[in-house]
Amino acid sequence: MKEIKAFIRPKRVENVVTALKEEGFTSVSLTLCEGTGGYSSPEEFPSLRFKITDSEIVKLELVCKDDDVDQILKIIHENARTTEECDGVIYICDVQRFVKIMDL
Repeated sequence: MKEIKAFIRPKRVENVVTALKEEGFTSVSLTLCEGTGGYSSPEEFPSLRFKITDSEIVKLELVCKDDDVDQILKIIHENARTTEECDGVIYICDVQRFVKIMDL
């Protein structure tokens, strides 16, 4: 199994999640984050909580079968892209074990 973490722009989240759900990937976690990086926009305001951050970002997380990784990457890529630079990043990590709380 793999864990996919994608850091994407807030304005693209609905497109990405909708496309994932349409392909059967319904278990997705979203976290609103703040960060620094190559992306900056005149519409973005510096954080009121952290003086070092300069943009909001959403972290999308999901766990999937190894065979589904390429399809999920394609869905995220096609739906998170804009015409601007620095649209985000995607990490893929091995999952050593997956246990549902109710199964313990």
